Amino acid sequence: MSIFHNSTSLVFLLTGVPGLQRTHAWISIPFCCLYLTALSGNTLILFVVFTEPSLHEPMYYFLSMLSTTDIGLCISTMVTVLGIFWLNTQEISFNACLSQMFFIHLFTIMESSVLLAMAFDRFVAISNPLRYATILTHARIAQIGVAIITRGTVIMIPLILLLKRLSFCHSRVLQHSYCFHPDVMKLSCSDTKINSAFGLTAIISTAGVDSIFILLSYILIIHSVLSIASSEERKKAFGTCISHVTAVAIFYIPLISLSFVHRFGKHAPPYVPTLIANIYLLIPPVMNPIIYSVKTKQIRKALHKLLCPKGPHIQQSLLP
Repeated sequence: MSIFHNSTSLVFLLTGVPGLQRTHAWISIPFCCLYLTALSGNTLILFVVFTEPSLHEPMYYFLSMLSTTDIGLCISTMVTVLGIFWLNTQEISFNACLSQMFFIHLFTIMESSVLLAMAFDRFVAISNPLRYATILTHARIAQIGVAIITRGTVIMIPLILLLKRLSFCHSRVLQHSYCFHPDVMKLSCSDTKINSAFGLTAIISTAGVDSIFILLSYILIIHSVLSIASSEERKKAFGTCISHVTAVAIFYIPLISLSFVHRFGKHAPPYVPTLIANIYLLIPPVMNPIIYSVKTKQIRKALHKLLCPKGPHIQQSLLP
């Protein structure tokens, strides 16, 4: 049995959709459409936020952070996923695998952190609207952005270093079309108790803690909204949170499901983790721009102004 100690000769084999290898060319069509939708939608959100002066507010700066992390997630996986479907390129070196894993998990942690920051933004906007601009200043938003990047990096570096010390002698076939930490760890013939413990601690201290604080934020938001006398104002306040609540749901549900499948779903069919993994990676980047474009009036107006700049003038010229 060959034993590899993270040498340059170690190569992993990525997997497409188990049992459907012959139809990979057809399966690549919806994947390609989803990637194009996610990249174009999030790029458009970034463009309108930074070019439209009316969107230079804390809420939209956090939205631009969310779009940035979604673009990062897409780019981190797109090459290997489409490479398998189009060219049947399954091999990936150990170091390339670690690099891809670093960025996938980094952007996942960052997205969780951004969703928490957006929950705080909604809490301040609803509970203390008069001090909203003084609490969430441009400098403070920049500090939050730096803290989000630093947090993800500090957590991911030890995770990668712990993997580099492992030896690999089992099957080198991964379950996904990209490198995922629990997936790679399971292929090692070394003792992975420390890796498993640190990985579990990482997800609890990031997504776990973030989800708890998001829940607490919404408990406080609901308390603040219910204290508003006008039913119309209460409805308006709740309406500003719908987009964020939906974004939280489509991010955390697949993430938690994938983590449980990897740790406790040893007897699950092989297509189950593949399906959940693809949902976890692609659905949030695809849906977030759509959700915020549909549910946020200011974003809709900015997009309409960008995409149909001559619309109002044409309508005016048609008036009698």
